[in-house]
Amino acid sequence: MKEQVKIPVSKVHRASKFLAAGVKVGGNYLKHYAREAINGKTGKENLHTENAQDIYHALSELKGSALKAAQMMSMDKNILPKAYSDTFAMAQYSAPPLSYPLVVKTIKSNLGKAPAEIFDSFTHNATNAASIGQVHKATLGGKTLAVKVQYPGVADSVVSDLKMVKPFALRLMNMSESDVNNYMQEVEERLMEEADYELELQRSVNITKACLAEGFPGIQFPVYYPDLSGKRVITMDWVDGLHLKEFLQTSPSQDVRNRIGQLLWDFYDFQVHSLRMMHADPHPGNFLFKPDGSVGIIDFGCVKEIPDWFYPTYFRLHEPGILDDYNRMIELFYENEFISDRDSEEDKKLFIPLFRKVIILMGQPFFEGTFDFGNDEYFENVYALSESIYKNKDVRSSNHARGNRHALYINRTYLGLYVMLHDLRAQVITRSRNQSWKITKTRE
Repeated sequence: MKEQVKIPVSKVHRASKFLAAGVKVGGNYLKHYAREAINGKTGKENLHTENAQDIYHALSELKGSALKAAQMMSMDKNILPKAYSDTFAMAQYSAPPLSYPLVVKTIKSNLGKAPAEIFDSFTHNATNAASIGQVHKATLGGKTLAVKVQYPGVADSVVSDLKMVKPFALRLMNMSESDVNNYMQEVEERLMEEADYELELQRSVNITKACLAEGFPGIQFPVYYPDLSGKRVITMDWVDGLHLKEFLQTSPSQDVRNRIGQLLWDFYDFQVHSLRMMHADPHPGNFLFKPDGSVGIIDFGCVKEIPDWFYPTYFRLHEPGILDDYNRMIELFYENEFISDRDSEEDKKLFIPLFRKVIILMGQPFFEGTFDFGNDEYFENVYALSESIYKNKDVRSSNHARGNRHALYINRTYLGLYVMLHDLRAQVITRSRNQSWKITKTRE
């Protein structure tokens, strides 16, 4: 893949790149309508493919939050046309890499020396290039290391990038502006944290220590090296393994798939219910899979800390029978901001049964205690419900967003976990061993 020798850093340069992509998209629509005028209705597959490629090309040159947004959208099945989700998925671990001179400059400004002066060996080409940074393989004192280098300008462009992406999200994802504004602060906070490698290093060390103390045989965490890390560089042990797509091509047995699925479920279960935080970026690029059914966890850049007050509010929805007690259900719907005192009776008639249906479907793995994530019918129902909601004009016309912003990354994480487990076709014991909340009335 061709290396990128420079990244637009200033707001003007980044905006001009994005606007240029918009011009190309406009041209694609003109070509689409011209084809229809000549050939009649031809469908929008070519249009979506051309637009996806042009938008991704622009975002991959910008990198940072703009490319991260594409990555996030690629994980949400059925929200985007397939051409977009397939193309944007490349942002997970195969974005165009940064050229070696820029890598040297970044490491030198953070660690005081060039890579050749620090490590015994250091690959000139990136082994993995994603949205926020790229990884190089190095050796030192007999150890094989992974050195993650952040792209220039990422931390300084989060706010301006999100402003650029917002109109794109409004149009392409058919989201109301109130929905976008409600969650923009949450997304901005997570992206600012993800660009803070010092915070990532601290969280990586702390979460790894807690998980090792709990005991997760089969999960491998790298050792991190603070002395070889800085504000824009993180050095850790190299972890071997395959990304999910390549791993599945080896035709692992059902026992191995189940073992991996159980490890992933227990890993998230422990974080959520014991640490009150979660690795909130469950895309396949952050996990490495091995033939013996073990898993490497290699990235804690995006972590969602769950506020103590919000934890019982959210997870009481998973209590068996809670949705059969109408009064308690309504109380929880208010607390989770699914409905509010601003709603009319017509709004409540629409959203109460809708959210009940969503929780029953998405909570099914929790409610059943043991779940077969290879069940295609279940995921077809999930995607069909998602599509019906996004196409519902009454839902779209709601004058305010639904759901507390703290649920955004929790929901996204569980959906990403579900999708990974579905790809694995894993059968998992989902009954939590760590749930500890007390059922108390919290809404006055």
